[in-house]
Amino acid sequence: MSSTATPIPPQRFAEAIKELPLANLHFKAAEIRNSIAHLLSSNQQLQSFADEGDSDCTEAIQENLVVIQRMEERVLLLKGEVEGRGFKWGDDETRPETVESNGLGNARTTHSGPSTRPLGGRFGDEELARRIMEQMEEDDDNETRDGVYL
Repeated sequence: MSSTATPIPPQRFAEAIKELPLANLHFKAAEIRNSIAHLLSSNQQLQSFADEGDSDCTEAIQENLVVIQRMEERVLLLKGEVEGRGFKWGDDETRPETVESNGLGNARTTHSGPSTRPLGGRFGDEELARRIMEQMEEDDDNETRDGVYL
């Protein structure tokens, strides 16, 4: 970490996330979990050098652990904000090692009515790509309609 930058205190972070839309809270949690994964990977790579007595690597590992702890605290603050709004925080939200599954399998479905999916839900990359492709196919089928749809 830079000697001139100081981390945002947890109270200010909690205050700042109150204004974020639900989807952004989930996105921020994913972003933080990704950063944690990179720091853990970095620590694994540094560990062999630290074991050989490299004090710089030992210090870097310790600094990373402090940052990881701070990030985990932020994920908990995000969880509290989501649950405070009356929404459920999924089990996979706090454990990045779990495989994300939406229970739909590979079946193609189309929906003609309003969605019953809870607000703030997330799709994996494959599910999102599948839904976009379905929408594009539907748009191609409906090209005879006049007007511009954005």
